[in-house]
Amino acid sequence: MKPEELKKLDSYFKRTFRNTELTVKARPRKDDSAELYLGDEFLGLIYKDEDEGELSYNFSMAILDMDL
Repeated sequence: MKPEELKKLDSYFKRTFRNTELTVKARPRKDDSAELYLGDEFLGLIYKDEDEGELSYNFSMAILDMDL
């Protein structure tokens, strides 16, 4: 993803979840997704989806049974 997309997503997550510790980071060698962190802890992936001229982003978070 482009740096301006990462900044917009970073601001969106911080504002939506009212948490300044959330950070969106670029993925190495991938340009269709980014990573979301809470401090140093990886939370999930944000995928860019372009379909029929419309742009959206999908957040995917795996929750392990042992973490519950």
